[in-house]
Amino acid sequence: MIWRFAGWVLALLLCGFTAAHVWKSYPQHYFRPPVHGAMYLSGTFGELRPNHFHTGIDVKPAGGKTGQAILAAAEGYIERIKVEAAGYGKVLYIRHPNGYTTVYAHLQNFTPEVEEYVKKVQYTRQQFYVNLHPKKQEFPVKKGQEIGKLGNSGSSSGPHLHFEIRQSATGLPLNPLLFGLDFKDPLPPQLHQLKVYALNDKLETTDSRVYAIEKKDRAFSIKGDTVVLGAWRAGFALRTYDHMPGGAKQNGIYKLELLKNDSLRYDFEFEKLEFGESRYANAHMDYQERILKKGNFHRCFTLPGNRLSFYKKNEEGGVVALFKDKATKITLHVKDVSGNVSSLTFWIKRGEISALPSPVFNYKLPWNQENIISNEDVELTFPKGTFYEDCYLRFQKTNDNSANYLSPVHRIHDYKTPVHLYYKIALTPSAPLPENLKTKAFIAFCNRNSKIQNCGGFWKGEKLIAEVRSLGDYSIMLDTVAPLILPKLFSKNMQQSEKMTFKITDNFPPSGKAKDLRYRATVDEKWILMEYDAKNDLLIHRFDGRISTGEHKLRLEVTDDRGNKAVFEDTFTR
Repeated sequence: MIWRFAGWVLALLLCGFTAAHVWKSYPQHYFRPPVHGAMYLSGTFGELRPNHFHTGIDVKPAGGKTGQAILAAAEGYIERIKVEAAGYGKVLYIRHPNGYTTVYAHLQNFTPEVEEYVKKVQYTRQQFYVNLHPKKQEFPVKKGQEIGKLGNSGSSSGPHLHFEIRQSATGLPLNPLLFGLDFKDPLPPQLHQLKVYALNDKLETTDSRVYAIEKKDRAFSIKGDTVVLGAWRAGFALRTYDHMPGGAKQNGIYKLELLKNDSLRYDFEFEKLEFGESRYANAHMDYQERILKKGNFHRCFTLPGNRLSFYKKNEEGGVVALFKDKATKITLHVKDVSGNVSSLTFWIKRGEISALPSPVFNYKLPWNQENIISNEDVELTFPKGTFYEDCYLRFQKTNDNSANYLSPVHRIHDYKTPVHLYYKIALTPSAPLPENLKTKAFIAFCNRNSKIQNCGGFWKGEKLIAEVRSLGDYSIMLDTVAPLILPKLFSKNMQQSEKMTFKITDNFPPSGKAKDLRYRATVDEKWILMEYDAKNDLLIHRFDGRISTGEHKLRLEVTDDRGNKAVFEDTFTR
C-alpha cells in the first residue's frame, strides 16, 4: 500500500512538471478548436506513421461523414492555398498576428470565394495542382469564421480534419494540444507490450523477445517481474497508445521516460518536430514490428544513424549494461498531454551467454559511409546515411526465363530493413534492346505483396538507372501498355448531372521517383478542370456553368511514366 501511494505521488509530480514546463511556453486559449462542439481525435501529434511522424492532430467528424464546418482557430489571413491529388489534398494555411500559422488539411472544399479564386488560377494555368500565396488583404478571417468543409481529400484514409499549428517564421510544427484548446482527456495511456533486445559490443541486436504487459487495477507489470537476458547489454522498446474520449484506442503518446535504478537515462516528448527529420521515425520505431505486425513500438535506445533532435536525455544511447548477480531496476513512464501517466517497473539481469551463429551476408555496409556494389550486371550506390545502422546485406541474382524480365532479378536484402535515403540502382539488360523499346524499359520493383511497381529509369550507356528507396527484388521490364480510362459517371445525356467521373489506372503503379499518371481533358478543344483523387484513381469534373447547354465533344488523355497514352473521346449533351 505504501509503495502504491508513493507511485501515485510520483505520478502527480510528473503531471505537474509536464504542464508547467511545456504549456507555459505557448499562448493558452488564443486558438479555439477548429470545429463546433466537442473535439474528438483520431490521431495525435508525433504519432508513428509509415516513414514519418504525424505533424498535427486529426479531428474526427461529427457523425463520421464529410461536410462539417471547419472554423478559423483565430483571427488572421489566408496565407497559402494548396490543392494536390495526394498529400494534404485541399489545404489552407492561416497566418495569425501572434507569430503562428494554423493548417487545415484534407478539406472537402473551401468557402465559395476561395473556391472561385482557386478555380480561376487552375483554368489560367490549365492544371489541377496549385500552390497559391494570396495577398494579405485578399482573404482576412475572424476567429470562429467558417473557412471550408471537413473532407477526405488527398492521402486521407477517411473523413477527418488534419489540424496543425506552426511557427510562422520557421514553419516548425508544434503540438496543438499544448495551446490550451478546449480538449479534455481523463484517460491514461495504455501499455501493451515490452520488447527486450540483446545487444553485442557494437550495440547491434543479436536477439529479441516480446513480453506481454499485464494490467491489474491501475498498475502495469510483466509476468515474473524479472527478465533474464543472455547478453552483456540490453535495449528496450514499448508498444503503447494513448486512449482518449470518443472511442480512440490507438492514438500516439506524448512523452516516454526510461529510468535505470530510479535515475533518468532516456526520454523524449512530442512538443515539436522538424520536417527534415520526419523519416527518422523509421529509426525511432521498431521497423520490423511495424511492417510485419503493424505494431508501434517506441525504441528506448537510439540506433547509431538516428539523427532525431527531440531526445531530451539519452545517456549511453539508452543502452543498459547487465550484471549476472545483480538485477537492474527499469521503470518506464508514459504520459499524455493532459498529464495522465502510466508506468511499468521490472527488473533485468544477465543470464548465460551462448555463442550465436554469425549472420549470413555478402556485404557489410557501414551506415556512416558511402557504399558501392558493382559487377557486370548491377551497380548499387548507397549514399552515406542510407541506413540507420550497419547493414549486413544479402544479395543474390536469379535468371528468370520469363519474357517479362529483360535482366536477371536482383534480390537486394529484404523489405524488413528501412532505407532512409534514395540509393542508385543501375541494371544491365541480358541482351541489347532495340532503340524503339529503350524508352519503354523501366526498373521494376516487386514489392512484398508480389506486385510489380514502376521505378522509372534513364539510360546511361548500356545501363538503366533509377533512384529507389526500398530493398527487395529489382529487374528490367517493358511497359508498352497504355493506361486504362473507365467512365464511371458519364453518358450521352448529362443535362441533369452535377459531375462526370472517370477511373484511370495503369498496369504498373509508380514507385521511387517515377512519374504519376498525367492527364489532360478538353471540351470542344478547351481545357476543363478535372480534380484528381489519387487514392481512388478518380478524375472528377464538376459542372459549374463553364460548359454551356447543347452538344459537346469531350477528349481525355492519360499518359504514364513511360509515355504510353490512352485517349477517351465521346460526345455529350448539357
